[in-house]
Amino acid sequence: MISVIIPMYNAEESIVSTLDSVKLQTFPLENFEIIIVNDGSSDRSAEVTENYIKVNPEMNITLIHQNNGGVSAARNAGMKIAKGEFIALLDADDEWSQEKIERQMQYFENRNLQIDFLATARNNNKILYPYKIKNGLAEITFSKLLIRNEAQPSTVMFRRKVIENTGYFDSSQRYAEDVNYWMKVSLQNKMYILNESLIIMGQGKRSFGVSGLSSNLPEMAKGFKKSLKEMYDAGRINLPQYILFRLFYKAKYLLLLFRTFYHNLYTTKK
Repeated sequence: MISVIIPMYNAEESIVSTLDSVKLQTFPLENFEIIIVNDGSSDRSAEVTENYIKVNPEMNITLIHQNNGGVSAARNAGMKIAKGEFIALLDADDEWSQEKIERQMQYFENRNLQIDFLATARNNNKILYPYKIKNGLAEITFSKLLIRNEAQPSTVMFRRKVIENTGYFDSSQRYAEDVNYWMKVSLQNKMYILNESLIIMGQGKRSFGVSGLSSNLPEMAKGFKKSLKEMYDAGRINLPQYILFRLFYKAKYLLLLFRTFYHNLYTTKK
């Protein structure tokens, strides 16, 4: 079974499309359980979801409610009750292509690869340096994650063993929580990115600085710094590396601010 974990916060306009993208998978629907965690939504998200469940009784959907605790806490709540051998993450404003799970399962079932964690490309974006594609896959390692995170959560699927050997997301971290978790996952698991664009993220919009949680660049920067400090405290990086990457993240943050300013200025003029 594949457990699909969907954190939902004020997603009344997108949740139906998100659920439809699961419903339309080429992988057999009876092999899915869908766990939606309503993270204290103040709009009609819960009502829209409850109506969807009534109209689609063939889908194994569980809707749970909690006070707003952020995306990490919501994902954890879903993962803790998940029964599947595989966990697939999906945000409530993203959509999977119809063949996404089938394509990923083909790689998981290849015993020669022994993959534990598999992301995909998204929004037709290229997989960038330091990731190198070989036979359609790019390996994710701890050192590469320090430079760039190419594994957007809605593309990610992993074996249950990842929860068993790594635990859960840091529930106190609301921004850059994915790379924080991926770094920990990378220490004991084989991780890859499939060089196929198999999701539409944020309805195809640019993410950093524009849409979703990643639009909050200052908080994203704080999240990266927190993760870096944790890795230093855990002895995963040494002091020179810590200082170097602090400077690197600062430069990267300033570059993103500039690019976002230019993007917004260009969009306004259009």
